[in-house]
Order: sequence, then structure tokens, then C-alpha cells
Amino acid sequence: VILAAGDGTRLNSNRPKVLHEVCGHPMLHYVLRVAGEVGATRHVVVIGYEGEQVRQSFRNRGDIEFAEQTERLGTGHAVRMAQPGLKGYTGDILVLAGDTPLLTAPTLQKLVQWHRHQDAAVTILTAEMPEPKGYGRILRYEDNRVQGIVEEKDANRYERAIREINTGSYCFDAQALFQALERITPENVQNEYYLTDCIRILVEQGCRVEAVITEDHTEAIGVNTRVQLAEAERILRQRILVRLMMSGITIHDPSSCYVDEEAEIGKDTVLYPGTMVMGPSRIGKNCRLGPNAQIVASTVGENTVINASYLNGAVVGDGERIGPFATINGGKGV
Repeated sequence: VILAAGDGTRLNSNRPKVLHEVCGHPMLHYVLRVAGEVGATRHVVVIGYEGEQVRQSFRNRGDIEFAEQTERLGTGHAVRMAQPGLKGYTGDILVLAGDTPLLTAPTLQKLVQWHRHQDAAVTILTAEMPEPKGYGRILRYEDNRVQGIVEEKDANRYERAIREINTGSYCFDAQALFQALERITPENVQNEYYLTDCIRILVEQGCRVEAVITEDHTEAIGVNTRVQLAEAERILRQRILVRLMMSGITIHDPSSCYVDEEAEIGKDTVLYPGTMVMGPSRIGKNCRLGPNAQIVASTVGENTVINASYLNGAVVGDGERIGPFATINGGKGV
């Protein structure tokens, strides 16, 4: 179940929050992908504000079911909207936030494995945040068992000092989740149905509640503002560039080079400062790109040099030299 009903108010946008792009893809794309990588075969996406835009953006995905949250009554209410489509289901349910594009498959796999190993009613993915402002805090008993989660707006000053935060990712036993959802109430500062109240209810019932702490706290970053969107983009781009460099590509100034996630670049290619490789571009081996080259959705053969030029939808053969100051929109480069 992926919660994707956010309206992007703090992004100051008319687009649904989960459709804002990071490295060439909507944030929701990354959450769907990571869920699939850990074995989820059904995806129930809860939509709300401008939900039709979300439907249209993912209309070619046959593995998505949509549930609609017409009233913004909290995360617990959102999961309730998904419940009818899961009637009769008795396995484990991942509940993820649609605005967490930095979550990785190994971390989510660790969450699922620990949940099953402990035979837990719910396992929460948590993180130790250097600056936890804006996140719900994890409450623990003296013996370190999970006591509950308190949202920041409901927390006292001692609870706000806690650095272990709720990432918004959970693995629930389906029946435990459904039973707890029936008992949540909007008795809080925001008058909303909190999904986090399910944790307290399960603890009170004596159910096993576990938590797994992420090794990399940046995976927990949720995007609510343009500043956080830029930070998510920076982190994901850095991951992409590191992966490329480890696979045999030289990048002279990673801070000034941009490569979209779906681009492919051949071994021994060199990216000089100011180079951008965007969209589903395919770059051959042993090329020299830049400085100041922008390549969008183009195919470039091997041993080619592109200097200070713009290519969009171009097809460039092997051993060609382009630029400086060339512009090619479609067609074959010469």
C-alpha cells in the first residue's frame, strides 16, 4: 500500500506531490520499483488531490490498483481506503510513503526479513536523524522495546529531543493492521486518523512490535518542500554517478555533471565538467562528452567526441566529432 494522496501544498504546486520528478522520474516511480524489488506483486496506491493525474501518469502499469481518499483525514484513514481492495488477504502488507524516493531495496528487504523472522504484528523502519524536525519520534521502554510513535505536533519537548524517527515505512501482518485500524480515532492536535496510532494499539494488545534502523538516514528523507526535492535529487544523482564511476566511467567533476537514472554509458567514456546526459540516452564506449555538453534521449556510438553541444533525440555513429556549439534535434549526427 503506497500513500500518494498528498496535495503538494508546501511544494507550492498544482501537481500531486508524488508526480514531482527526481532524476527524470516521478517520486512514485521509485517507491513502486523498490516495492517490486523486494517481492511485492500487488500495488495499491492511495490517491487524492488531482488523483486523475496520477492515474494517467501510470496508466501503462497493469500491476497498480488505485484507491481514492476524497477527504484528507490522515494516514490511518488513507490506509482504510485501501482496505476494501485487500479483503480476505492474510499475508504481510508493506505500507510505504509515496514521497520517499531514496528508499533502497536492501533496506526494505531487511525490514521484511526481520518482520518475518520475529513473527511480528508490525515492524517499523526507523532512522537516526541528525535533525529530526518534522518527523514522528519513536518511543521506547527502558528495555528498548517499542512503545509507540508520537507525531511531532503532539510531542512534548522531551519527546522532540528524540533522534530516532519514523520513516513512514512499515511491514504489517494484514489481520493485525485491519483490526488496529478499526480502533483508531482522531483525538489529536490535527484531528486526523493517524496510522501511527496502530502501533500503540498493537503494543497495548500485547502484540509483537519490532523496529529496524536504517544504516543510511538519507533513505528516510520525505519530500515536502522544493528544498527537500532538491536534496533528494542531489543524493540520488550522487548515487548514480558513484555507480557509473565504479563501472569504469571517468567523471572529472561530479558536482557539475548530471546523469538521469535511465541513461546508459559505456566503459571508458569520460564526462567533462558541465555535462548532462538525460532521459533514455545510450552512450557507447570510450566517448568524450563535454565540457558543457547536453545530451537528451539520444544514442551515441563508440569513440565519439561531443564538445559544448546540444543533442535531443539524435543518433550519432561511431568515431564522430561534434561541436563545439552544435545543435542537433533528431536525425543522425554528422
